[in-house]
Amino acid sequence: MALNNDVADRDGKPAGEPTELALFEAADRAGFDKVALELVKPRLAVIPFDSQRKEMTTLHQSAEGVLAYVKGAPERVLAQCDKSLGLDGAAAFELAFEPEAVLAEATRLANEGYRVLALAKREFTALPEPLEAETTEHDLTFLGLVALIDPPRPETPQAVADCLTAGITPVMITGDHPGTAMAIARRLGITDDAQTMLSGDELEKLSDDRFAHIVDSVRVYARVNPEQKLRIVRALQVNGEFVAMTGDGVNDAPALKRANIGVAMGQKGTDVAREAADMVLLDDDFATIVRAVQEGRRIFDNIRKFIKYTMSSNSGEIWTLFLAPFLGLPIPLLPIHILWINLITDGLPGLALTAEPAEPGIMRREPRPPAENIFAHGMWQYIVWVGLFIGGISIAAMAWAISREAEYWQTMVFTVLTVSQLFHTLAVRSESVSLFRLGLVSNLPLIGAVLLTLSLQMAVIYVPALNGIFHTQALPLFDLVVCLLLSSLVLFAVEIEKWLVRRGLIYRGSVY
Repeated sequence: MALNNDVADRDGKPAGEPTELALFEAADRAGFDKVALELVKPRLAVIPFDSQRKEMTTLHQSAEGVLAYVKGAPERVLAQCDKSLGLDGAAAFELAFEPEAVLAEATRLANEGYRVLALAKREFTALPEPLEAETTEHDLTFLGLVALIDPPRPETPQAVADCLTAGITPVMITGDHPGTAMAIARRLGITDDAQTMLSGDELEKLSDDRFAHIVDSVRVYARVNPEQKLRIVRALQVNGEFVAMTGDGVNDAPALKRANIGVAMGQKGTDVAREAADMVLLDDDFATIVRAVQEGRRIFDNIRKFIKYTMSSNSGEIWTLFLAPFLGLPIPLLPIHILWINLITDGLPGLALTAEPAEPGIMRREPRPPAENIFAHGMWQYIVWVGLFIGGISIAAMAWAISREAEYWQTMVFTVLTVSQLFHTLAVRSESVSLFRLGLVSNLPLIGAVLLTLSLQMAVIYVPALNGIFHTQALPLFDLVVCLLLSSLVLFAVEIEKWLVRRGLIYRGSVY
């Protein structure tokens, strides 16, 4: 365990691949220091691990000649052993205990979630020529099994559950024993059905057509090689799936590159994996990916809300200016009024929508199709009807003021158009959830922006120095109240539409 190991000292701390670090530390705790051992048995050569052999061999100088240590998958190592080391020394395998018994023990440990490795050795008088696996890894003496466990982080099972409710299917691809893979899959909640597991050997026997037919039902892949990882990604994509792939090794690079989103591990990932990936996970935590999905959905929702709010508000201004002359009314607004409305309503309240927290149930939605237009799910219809509604109440206020021969009719239109957009900001915070369920204070930046904008509008109306600039007049209290009540109708109209959507009386083709 100490010598067949590539762990090295880095800045005063042992560094290396996690499995080898565990072996190194276990050997060190047992009193076998790698540095001291290498002084006695220096390494002469190494045959690195590869996914085909599933073994690693190191060769060391010894007093008798050359000593080879081998570690790898139990089924591969045991098949190359003809002896075992007992208390009385090496003895022929058949006389010590049956290899099947060792494999049964390895399987039992694997089924409990352990990663199991077999250790063996072989003695040579000199370095074998040529130095290859074929000339070295046979006629071995079996030394024993070592079982390791890599417990999932406490938050990982919940992250897997969140994936499932969000319509994201987690699939585990590992080089571990099938028993280990299934035990971990059960522990994480990925699957508890052994029928949804496929080993690398089974996958090798499947044609591409047959594999494409069953790939959607497979949740666990065990004992796979890098080529098979790439094949899995391709098969899922052929079936129309959007694939995100995580990986950390050089062998993962092709699959990371092929996936729609390649996610490399930032801590234990190789440079090759990070270069091939689209994203690098700095903390190597699967739960971080799920949190990123939730944050991505929140950001996309808020982009939609901003577009709906801005375009509906601008639509209201356009309808007001366009329809008033057709109804025999004068031009409702001056250019400075339009500029002011666009400045204060599209400014602070619009920006504050970006701080909107995630909606309830955001991780219970099905994923959005990648090619879906941002105006999908009835957005353009919403923009039209809300714009018409804002334009309608603005023109109604204008007609009412003119019918009373009020000189300040233009100020009333200006006020209704501005304040109605502020009420619309509150209403647009969710596409289906009521504002009263979200809570008025759940987005404090938005509330602050609305109050500040309302204060600025009141200043334009009631500060004499600003009246001349904006061509406004002070409104009597009654008329101001009428303007506020008319403007608030936008909030209630949108809330009624949400109520209809929640009850399925209006269909937007959406899960919101």
